[in-house]
Amino acid sequence: MFFRSWAMYASFLFPVAVRAAAEYDLVKEYAGESFFDEWTFYNNVDNLTHGDVNFLGNIDAFHNKLAYTNDAGNAVMRVDNTTKLQFGQKRNSLRLSTKDQFTVGSVWVADLLHVPYGCSVWSAFWSSAPTWPVGDTFEAVNQDPLGHMGLHTNPSSTLINSTDCSTEANNNQGCIISNPNPASYGEAFANAGGGVYVTEFAIDGISFWFREPRIWFFNRTTLPSSLQGNVSTIDTSTLGIPVANWPADDCEVNEFFQPQEIVFDITLCGDYAGAASVFYQTCTGVCYNDWVLGDPSHYDTAFFEVSYLRVYGQPGELTVLQPSSTRRSAELSCLSVGGAIALATGSLLAIIWAL
Repeated sequence: MFFRSWAMYASFLFPVAVRAAAEYDLVKEYAGESFFDEWTFYNNVDNLTHGDVNFLGNIDAFHNKLAYTNDAGNAVMRVDNTTKLQFGQKRNSLRLSTKDQFTVGSVWVADLLHVPYGCSVWSAFWSSAPTWPVGDTFEAVNQDPLGHMGLHTNPSSTLINSTDCSTEANNNQGCIISNPNPASYGEAFANAGGGVYVTEFAIDGISFWFREPRIWFFNRTTLPSSLQGNVSTIDTSTLGIPVANWPADDCEVNEFFQPQEIVFDITLCGDYAGAASVFYQTCTGVCYNDWVLGDPSHYDTAFFEVSYLRVYGQPGELTVLQPSSTRRSAELSCLSVGGAIALATGSLLAIIWAL
């Protein structure tokens, strides 16, 4: 989740062939009262994207009700919407990442009922290796009518439809795609009851999949059966054709993509939402002076509400890496595995979005 020029957000959607069936078994779930148990809260100012926020640690986040489980059993992560600030102060917010990392050959499914929006708001649900790359499953700013998806890699990873996804090229614009559905962000997303994102992280390339009723959209009552209920196994071949694709013809995924942490964060203004060329597309005033320092109720809609986040892995393959002081231990997605364990092959990194 990093700054790039607004022009790069022009949609470039294109069909791709769906690969052979790939079945994945549930290996991890974040949901309900235990949702926040295995996350690291970034306890610092936003020194990464220069937003006007203080990211709270877990103790302060819970105490100030910026992170909590609501009466419906959903996890809520929000910006402070009650404190009147003085000039020079920053507004409290959250950035948290999974303690575990997930390898190539895994799928994560996030059921989001609400995403943060409003002038000055820069929200994202994304993944990152300790250094690079970064994959934005969902990212949006201000009153933008659309959500976006993006990819930022190490140097030398060159993919179709963008000449270079490297963080060192084109001011870190990355390879960006706009979600074409008008209910992919903001009030429209909330009014539609949110949506389900499915991210498939694999070797053949990078794809973003988008489910819509007649073309690619499904509301919650018409979701494919593979995404309904407490499913323990999913088959990504049932999810349709990706809305956009970055095939890995010129990019060795195992070389350029390290195991990923999953991240939720909400910052304000900063390098992207606060850039004049972006902010004045949909908002007025001065980002910090009129919004961050303004009426705290501006941020009543600046929150994530998450029903669950589930991670799936292919049977017999390394899926979850758990950090330790000296080494990372592996958790297998099956009880018994014979022979050498390899990372997944013959697959895609895909994101499927369903309302």
